[in-house]
Amino acid sequence: MLVKKYGNRRLYDTVSSRYITLDELAQKIIEGAEAKVVDAKTGRDLTPETLTQIIMEGRGGESLLPVGLLHSLIRLGDDALADFLGRYVQGALEMYLQAKKSAQTFIPFNPFLSATNPFSNAPWANVNQPAPPSLAATPAPPSDIELLRREIDELKRSMQKKKR
Repeated sequence: MLVKKYGNRRLYDTVSSRYITLDELAQKIIEGAEAKVVDAKTGRDLTPETLTQIIMEGRGGESLLPVGLLHSLIRLGDDALADFLGRYVQGALEMYLQAKKSAQTFIPFNPFLSATNPFSNAPWANVNQPAPPSLAATPAPPSDIELLRREIDELKRSMQKKKR
């Protein structure tokens, strides 16, 4: 979908031939639309700025990034900032989505949800559950975790050097 943004900050949806709000654009994206936002006069691509605005204003984005981190990101400079956001945020998002997807496999190990909890008087405590999967069946690759820790430490050192 192509959206033109005018100088008065109004958004014009060229597909439906009408002006839309930022919330309506966000809803269309949530529903699966791929949007491209361009400046109505110059044709410059404003998609990244507009999507960032949706996240920061309409989706509670102000609580996603602490003020201290925002200051540090601004101080990094354009190349370092692009590298940071490209590598770490995308990687973190992928890891989060993967962890969220596979979290169900760990429910049998949660003592508060497990039927084998001897201290539980919950109604589900006596329900027969399948045996928990073997720990060897789903090993967490320690090399990936260690690599992530190293990268985070490296980023911290880099940001501390930039502060000086």
